[in-house]
Amino acid sequence: MLIPLINAHAHNDYAQPHPLRGSLERGFCSIEADVFLVDGALLVGHDRKDLKPEKTLVDMYLKPLAEEVRTHGGTVYGTKQEVLLLVDIKANGKEAYEQLQKDLKPFHSFLSGFRRGRTVQQAVKVILSGDRPIQEVAAQKERFVFIDGRTENLGGDPNLYPLISESFLPRFKYLGTGAFGDSNSKTLTDFVSKAHASKQLVRFWATPETPTMWSILFDHKVDLIGTDKQADLASFLTSQLKLKR
Repeated sequence: MLIPLINAHAHNDYAQPHPLRGSLERGFCSIEADVFLVDGALLVGHDRKDLKPEKTLVDMYLKPLAEEVRTHGGTVYGTKQEVLLLVDIKANGKEAYEQLQKDLKPFHSFLSGFRRGRTVQQAVKVILSGDRPIQEVAAQKERFVFIDGRTENLGGDPNLYPLISESFLPRFKYLGTGAFGDSNSKTLTDFVSKAHASKQLVRFWATPETPTMWSILFDHKVDLIGTDKQADLASFLTSQLKLKR
């Protein structure tokens, strides 16, 4: 049985040879897709020049995830592990969110949501990143999306900001090799501890893609480790799980 890798985040998953499918086959529990709103459809791609009408968020991610949930009895992996789908809105956040709400409606049965003042966990949690319509989302008494927070949201409401994400290099000035340093270690420990005290997850983008960097993030209990090198990160995290046994 495949063991879900709870720390594995598929950065720009759509750019992989087998979007979504490759990530799921490796056990990734967080998957990122960039989207643009074009003629009433959310198209997946990093730049507008990459967009194709057939590459929609619905067809590339929501429908296949629904099939996985059906196959595995209500969850993605047949375990209680929730899978995160980060939808990175590249432009026109408010309008894109209006379309996203329509796209998500047929899939509500397996989406984590917020209602009656609390989060109800299901198989997949959709988190909005990028051009986030924060005010519109926060004003809703019932919703099926959450917001990817930033440092100013650290320690905030996890029902709105379940994840705190920041760029790594400007804060830590570390290139992925050699000693991390006591000062960096304390800063990272304090950041993660504050998030966890508020039941928030932590993710950094622009981290160096090295085993040394992954070890530092893992050892400091960073929840999501992002990568474009999916096979390498999966191998690393699997080895860490074996060491814990």
